[in-house]
Amino acid sequence: MIYVYIIDDSAVVRSVLKQVLEMNSDIKVIGSSPDPVFALEKLGKTERWPDVIVLDIEMPRMDGISFLKKIMHSHPTPILICSSLAEESSETAWIALKEGAVGIVTKPKIGLKDFLEDSAVYLGECIRSASISKLKHQISAPSRKTNGLDFTKIATTDRIVAIGTSTGGTIALEEILTSLPANSPGIVIVQHMPEKFTEAFANRLDNICKISVKEAKDGDRIQEGTALIAPGNKHMEVVGSGAQFIVRITDGPLVNRHRPSVDVLFHSVAKHVGRNAKAFLLTGMGADGAAGLLEIRKAGGRTIAQDEASSVVFGMPREAIERGAAEKILSLEDVPSEILAG
Repeated sequence: MIYVYIIDDSAVVRSVLKQVLEMNSDIKVIGSSPDPVFALEKLGKTERWPDVIVLDIEMPRMDGISFLKKIMHSHPTPILICSSLAEESSETAWIALKEGAVGIVTKPKIGLKDFLEDSAVYLGECIRSASISKLKHQISAPSRKTNGLDFTKIATTDRIVAIGTSTGGTIALEEILTSLPANSPGIVIVQHMPEKFTEAFANRLDNICKISVKEAKDGDRIQEGTALIAPGNKHMEVVGSGAQFIVRITDGPLVNRHRPSVDVLFHSVAKHVGRNAKAFLLTGMGADGAAGLLEIRKAGGRTIAQDEASSVVFGMPREAIERGAAEKILSLEDVPSEILAG
């Protein structure tokens, strides 16, 4: 059983969220509070500390970010942000992830009850993912481990790097991409992420990376020194276009309960890029990407899974390893060097 505590200033949200979460037989809501101050008082007296805290951002007396910092210092706990502010201010959502939140759910300001009820399965998966995540001290600056590689002598032509990740991936991607030089091979990325958050996420990375990082648009060319991130709620595929590779952005049904799906990207990479691909399956819950990674390996591409020790959630990489899809198993800090290796 996964025990959950809800902090939200809306009584309606607290009530509906409790009902929705408990539609999942393995989840029980053990309490709720209208703001973090009340929550700290109640949690300080509780005999059963929650496995996951669902937290709003904008609340009276103490905002969610301040509470997040306090709880991570005094009693580190997986925290899932559930807030409309996450959609309005992606920078605030990013701060929450940097301070230790393990996931973001953006709730609408209208039609909230229907949204929560329609999202019962999705919210249940978010809670399960949060409950098994490993909390880590967030990295304030990338390690930039390069194994002595000379960035000026790295050949990057005709290679495409594909990366798939979910829970814990935003911080992992920051560490990886900020470690890469401007002449890195072209990169395509699927990060399970809410709609409207991917553009701000890409823009933020673009400001701190030597490579160019952008939310992908249909027809964008994959080229040296650029990373394309699949937009939230859209699939991304790689296709050939003459002597070049471009991305196709489509709607399509959910795959492995995700859109974008890592498998959709990886299957297209196996089909169109083959032996010129290098693919990485990083931290995340579930199996999305494992089948696609295996296809890339069968097509002659190089395939890598993140190791358990450095994964926030060792679900997707484990599934790939168990299927024989991963040629190598690497720590997160070794991924940038592997991207650049010939």
